[in-house]
Amino acid sequence: MRTVLLASLRTHTRRYVAAVLAVAIAVAFVVVTDAIASAARGGLTDEVGKPYERGDLVVTGGGVASWPTNEGVEAVVALAADEGDSAAPLADAWVPVSRTDGTSVVEDAPVGTWPADPDLVWQDLVEGRGVEAPDEVVADASRAQADDLGIGDEVVVGTGDAATTLEVVGLADRTTFTPSALWADFSVVSSFDGWAAETVTYAVGPDRDVADVAAEIAALGSDASTVGDLGTFTPAEVADDRLQTANQQVDVLSMVVLLFAAVAAVVSVMVIANTFSILFAQRQRDLALLRCVGATRRQVRRSVRLEALVVGLLSSATGLLVGAAIGFGGVALLQATVDFPLGTPQPSPVWWGAAFVGGVLTTVVAAWVPTRTATRVSPLAALRPAAAPSVRTAAGRARIVLGLLVLGAGVAGLTAAVSAADMVVMVAGGTLFFAGVVLLGPVLVPAALRLVGLVVRRTGPTARIAGDNAVRNPRRTAATTASLLIGVTLTTAVLTGMASARAATDAELDEQYPVDITVATEEGPIDDALAERVTGLPGVEAALVVPGGEVAAAPVLDATVAGLPVDQLFADEALPVVAPGAAADADTALDEVVRGDRGIALPADDEILVPSGLTGETGLTERLEVSTPQGSVTLRARYVDGAWGTAAIVAPDTLATLLGDDTAPYAAWLRVDGDGLDDLLADLDAATAGTGASVTPLVEQRDWISRQLDIVVIAVVGLLGIGVLIALIGIGNTLGLSVLERSRENALLRALGLTRRQLRRTLATEGVLLSVVATLIGTAVGVYFAVVGVQVMVQPSIPEAALVLPYGQLAAVVAVAALAGLVACVLPARRAARTAPAAGLTAD
Repeated sequence: MRTVLLASLRTHTRRYVAAVLAVAIAVAFVVVTDAIASAARGGLTDEVGKPYERGDLVVTGGGVASWPTNEGVEAVVALAADEGDSAAPLADAWVPVSRTDGTSVVEDAPVGTWPADPDLVWQDLVEGRGVEAPDEVVADASRAQADDLGIGDEVVVGTGDAATTLEVVGLADRTTFTPSALWADFSVVSSFDGWAAETVTYAVGPDRDVADVAAEIAALGSDASTVGDLGTFTPAEVADDRLQTANQQVDVLSMVVLLFAAVAAVVSVMVIANTFSILFAQRQRDLALLRCVGATRRQVRRSVRLEALVVGLLSSATGLLVGAAIGFGGVALLQATVDFPLGTPQPSPVWWGAAFVGGVLTTVVAAWVPTRTATRVSPLAALRPAAAPSVRTAAGRARIVLGLLVLGAGVAGLTAAVSAADMVVMVAGGTLFFAGVVLLGPVLVPAALRLVGLVVRRTGPTARIAGDNAVRNPRRTAATTASLLIGVTLTTAVLTGMASARAATDAELDEQYPVDITVATEEGPIDDALAERVTGLPGVEAALVVPGGEVAAAPVLDATVAGLPVDQLFADEALPVVAPGAAADADTALDEVVRGDRGIALPADDEILVPSGLTGETGLTERLEVSTPQGSVTLRARYVDGAWGTAAIVAPDTLATLLGDDTAPYAAWLRVDGDGLDDLLADLDAATAGTGASVTPLVEQRDWISRQLDIVVIAVVGLLGIGVLIALIGIGNTLGLSVLERSRENALLRALGLTRRQLRRTLATEGVLLSVVATLIGTAVGVYFAVVGVQVMVQPSIPEAALVLPYGQLAAVVAVAALAGLVACVLPARRAARTAPAAGLTAD
């Protein structure tokens, strides 16, 4: 039997190409994932410890992951100065950065601290020198290039009384975990509101003991009311903690990617099982002859299973080699093109071993049932011509009944998932539903092929032949399309689910950010010339100049303390107000500028609309007394999550009562077309330079969320594409094996007058039919899954979310699948067309 095994492998090498490719791709997928993940871990190891590695101690807020209080940081810095030690807080503050002429550089940038002790500097200087005085700053090299900053330039950091003019004296590279745009002296950073420090790197001076210093620092934190808890750790301990957190994120991403590898493995099982089923069906006479000359059923079964084992070993080894080449090459490419720390890939014996063993087991398991089926037939029965399998047998009827039961269980599970909003139940129900569809494949797929064939048949005789060939063997056809069905179903579900989530998110963003960009000043109204400049810029789709002004607001409370009204205990707060309804052409302009169907619900005469960003000025009281020298009114406060700049909204009559003739253009509301946002923001900065006006680009939040959704869709569809690729290889393999199986039939058709071109067209039509039908069924199932997914995953957060069908994307999936099916049949069609009719008729 060893001779038979080797001869079979040599004879049928080309027929195993699809099985080898399917397993090799799945194995390579895992190896590439491991290579990138290990490179990411290596890069993170080098990056995480940089800010701490030059110190003797790292001061935290007690625990290794706890942040110290600002008072604690200042106490540690003071201790170091008194004792001759060095302390470098890893602190930052988010503040606006502008040029000295008022042009904005960054609306809100993280400004970090540059260590005063050169021995504690962890940033890599690219050009210039480090910070040596409080009026100096070092800029991140990549951000400086984008913002057109260079050495010698002056920038204004912060606003109001805290604004500080600093000179750029150097450019440096940051790490991934310290995303500062600028680095300044600690005294500058700590002067801004909202600054915070993650740690303090501490270097012990000469003739000082590290343990004694650690005790002194711990003693500083004994008064928890002012300094808070302080803990000291070695740089290695802190770096290990940060690295563990970062690696957990990498591991989570790796596990997510492996889920798609599992999808690819399932598709591979289907492709391999179908390949072996066809091969053994074609070799039924050979196996029967072996039985007739004395080989036992066990020997034949062992021989074909050893054949599958050898194919699995070769496929897995190929996958390891190809995966290693792609993984190492991909990491090298990413190192050269992506701003993310990547080390050298470190192959994991566990990952590589699991991938290899998994590939072998996948092949053997997939071939297990076909080998049992092939060797169960008696020799004499196998020597007779085989009839096409039918679903009308007892086994076929049992499969249909089982499929209906599993499908019903899946529907019940998905219904229960919707009721309970349970994702685990949804996954289980979806798995059962899809399993039911696969079990019913021998009935569903041929029926769909016949339905589509009614349209295709009208195009000519080649289409009729292709339609008949496609449904000749229902089980084989169903098995061939099942692998593609998985990828299309998941792709459709993701595309539809993400389109629905995007529509719901856009509606939510329309309510929260109804205005794209606002231009206003802190000092008062904007002049007409500025309003005309900003509203006429390219990229502004619609604009509205809203009147308003500044008023005093105080809460109205019906309560007393010590006989005094509570509201007298609160000082009046300055509050900007606008009245969009009083703007020129407000009725039409508001509809054009404000996003969303609901837009901004303008307040009644006795109401004031307060955005979430102004609750600090007004509190959350139900009534507010709003006053100016011209008058005073008490208004019902309505608090909303929306943001349209830094002003509350009142009715036109209310604004007239409060400001009278002092009403003036207060802000410009802009709606943008979405293209060239960066250019528009640069133009706005230039237009408002030196005017004291500030630009609030609320649209950036919308744009950022939209880009994240795009990234998710591209990543998921790209990963699912691996499974689709394997499925298309399976379709091409099925057509190729069918060409060999039908060589006499094709030759007879040629002899009867069918041209080579017509034969190629017949096979191409068959491949397209299989792909399109699998795609249509997968699309229907995927849309159903998306309906359930939206109700389970999106509606709990956004109740108004509804199903949105991305017709263009779904049509593209069908078109791509049809094109891929056409490409998959190119080689089989060429092989069939090259065979001369006489040679085909004499083939065994």
